[in-house]
Amino acid sequence: MSFAINSLTRSLWVFHLAGSPCNNCDIEILDALTPKYDLERFGIVLVGSIKHADVILLSGAFNRKSAIRARRLYEQAPRPVVVIAIGGCACTGGI
Repeated sequence: MSFAINSLTRSLWVFHLAGSPCNNCDIEILDALTPKYDLERFGIVLVGSIKHADVILLSGAFNRKSAIRARRLYEQAPRPVVVIAIGGCACTGGI
């Protein structure tokens, strides 16, 4: 079964990994879970363990030390896993 079809048959479990953020992206992620937007009605749930994640959200700038930690967590994630960088720091290295 392909990842796209598998994703549609069950909810997406998201693990948020912050490098060294300014916390603006963290606030926006948490805001998306509030009743105003309510992503959980679409089946998107934040999980506390990488071992349950289908998607990894990266926010903040990653230095060498936090990149090593991110790599270790990525290796522990079940396959297939999608990695999404959000915000200016994670996408371009900083504002």
